[in-house]
Amino acid sequence: MLARKGLIPEEYLLTPRLAEETEPRYQAKQRRARFVAKNGTCNVAHKNIREQGRFLLDVFTTVVDLKWHYTLLIFTMSFLCTWLLFGMIWWLIAFAHGDLDVNEEGFVPCVTSVQSFTGAFLFSIEVQVTIGFGGRMITEECPEAILVLIIQNIVGLVINAIMLGCIFMKTAQAHRRAETLIFSKHAVIALRNGSLSFMFRVGDLRKSMIISATIHMQVVRKSSSLEGEVIPLNQIDIQMENPVSTNGIFLVSPLIICHTINKDSPLYDLSPTSLHHQEDLEIIVILEGVVETTGITTQARTSYLADEILWGQRFVPIVAEEDGRYSVDYSKFGKTIKVITPDCTARQLEENRSTIDPRSFSPRNTIRKRNATLKLKPKFTLFDEPS
Repeated sequence: MLARKGLIPEEYLLTPRLAEETEPRYQAKQRRARFVAKNGTCNVAHKNIREQGRFLLDVFTTVVDLKWHYTLLIFTMSFLCTWLLFGMIWWLIAFAHGDLDVNEEGFVPCVTSVQSFTGAFLFSIEVQVTIGFGGRMITEECPEAILVLIIQNIVGLVINAIMLGCIFMKTAQAHRRAETLIFSKHAVIALRNGSLSFMFRVGDLRKSMIISATIHMQVVRKSSSLEGEVIPLNQIDIQMENPVSTNGIFLVSPLIICHTINKDSPLYDLSPTSLHHQEDLEIIVILEGVVETTGITTQARTSYLADEILWGQRFVPIVAEEDGRYSVDYSKFGKTIKVITPDCTARQLEENRSTIDPRSFSPRNTIRKRNATLKLKPKFTLFDEPS
């Protein structure tokens, strides 16, 4: 009735039937799945692997890759099983030799003080871990007992060596050192030396350096070939700007890694309007180097989606000289400021370079132009002007 009188427009009146019909038929496109997470883990699920036996061929790497509670469970069960196995063997030797029933004087058993399975199990533990309380010992009566003693010692040494190696590798894994290698949460695109550049910041929180540190960048996006083949994860290398033409960096303080967007860059047609969560674009950054203290090669990874790239912004300086040394303020590590940047692609900027001078976007040039337009006469002079 209110709609008929014109007090409320009809599009704002929702009856129960209209309310059901106004539900969106199509859901918004979800955010693109990351190929590499921000913490460096690869977002890939391996399914339908039929050749599971290949993991058993490399037992050491499989055990190292397991979680701690699984690794400790495997080693605990390995010790218990070997103790029980050799305890049963020692009990069988004592049973075959008649050590369990004979208590005559002058009788020499294979192993002294082993008259039950419990005694054989305790002797097995003493042999393998070399405790040696002295209550049970092997004699020269049974040669087979000496052979079993040698075999059990070798098996115990092998298990101890594997356990120590796995624990060392798990505690000194390369990704542990990568926890102190940090990247900026966002990347930026702004003008540098007259060209649009893709930039991000990387830093090392430890004083021990990463030797021979190198950085690689790749663009991962869906593409198709000329024959119609769809490549869901096409990886394209990105060259970083470096005067020595290498990807090596000296990571003694946080650095801003820069990639100049030119005609050979896969970001040549990237515009500010395409930096949204629905854009099929992901830039992967890989930092690799040798840990100075351990000599182990480490690798840190991160990625930037399209909506994590800020157009027209620049990182603020965080390195300052104080008391004769350089200090780094990590509270400003990811902070950016807005700068004047053309809202066009690098291709358009290159094509219109004759009409658009990138130097006109410089703050100094802007201030110079602003001062040139202000023609004010001085209110007084120190010397008399000649007439």
